[in-house]
Amino acid sequence: MSSTASPRAEARTIVIIVAIVQFVIGGWFSWSASHAAPRDLPVLVVAAEGADHLADRLREAAPGGYAIDSAATAEDADTALRERKAYGALLPTATGLELHLASAASPAVAQTLTSQAQQLAGGPVRITDVVPADSDDPHGSGLATGFLPLLITAVIAGLLFVLKVRGAAAKLLGVVGFAVASGLLASLMFTHLSGVLPGNYFVNAAIVALLELAMVSVITGLGSLIGPPGIAIGAVLMFVVGNPLSGLASAPEMLPQPLGVLGQFLPAGAAATLMRTAGPFDGAGAGGPVLVLVVWALIGLGLLCASSRKRPAAAGPQDAGAQDAPAPSHAAAAH
Repeated sequence: MSSTASPRAEARTIVIIVAIVQFVIGGWFSWSASHAAPRDLPVLVVAAEGADHLADRLREAAPGGYAIDSAATAEDADTALRERKAYGALLPTATGLELHLASAASPAVAQTLTSQAQQLAGGPVRITDVVPADSDDPHGSGLATGFLPLLITAVIAGLLFVLKVRGAAAKLLGVVGFAVASGLLASLMFTHLSGVLPGNYFVNAAIVALLELAMVSVITGLGSLIGPPGIAIGAVLMFVVGNPLSGLASAPEMLPQPLGVLGQFLPAGAAATLMRTAGPFDGAGAGGPVLVLVVWALIGLGLLCASSRKRPAAAGPQDAGAQDAPAPSHAAAAH
């Protein structure tokens, strides 16, 4: 905004810009959440009499909704659930349809599969929860709600480091220090106080610290390198895009594709998957998300290093003239 604009014009410009941003972000967040539905959701059908017919009925009931594979026995299906290779398994028996779940992977998916199985069976089904969700947060809403402030504060921290901290070394120390402090405190809250995140305290602290390091270093690095546009790019990428596509409230396979897949290559999505994986599943499938977070952290730290080599802006003509002008003598000052 021009410095010569009237106060009313500046206020009007702010109102228009913020209202448009609110409209876009609110629409994006609500659209991605409201369009959650099964999309190639990994499901197993245990080999038994009627298994092929059951698989065909599932495909007809939700075309494109499930990626159906087979398991030789119920024990094999349970092993696959513990290894996060599927979200549920259907088992046709002489007494009716059974459903085995890993609700810890996603309570929302477990609810969807339960409703789908009841529809196929035409009534109640026997349910075995092989890897149950934590009793302190059975619906997953506590973790999803607590996850949001981690992303918001990362954006705020990156903004403040760019605007208030001078020197790349000081910014680096601030970014690393914030990541460590955030990990220790957030894990204390999630693991012990609210109890929404099962598993080892230090493992959960490391996940949060890696998430914050990846987000804050990228935002700080971009902002330090190219100024306010860099802050905006980092915040949009890390939060505006990353949060709705994290899949924490449902599952990556429940989001419109390929957005659900894309979200897993951003820090928020990778951290969300790690949080679901580390405790209940003993780290099964954690390699990919850890790699994503490490790569983003290295990118952010690389941007910070690049900003340290950035030359300060050259002095303008007026500044140069002021520096070259000789100081007035005492005699001239007396006149």
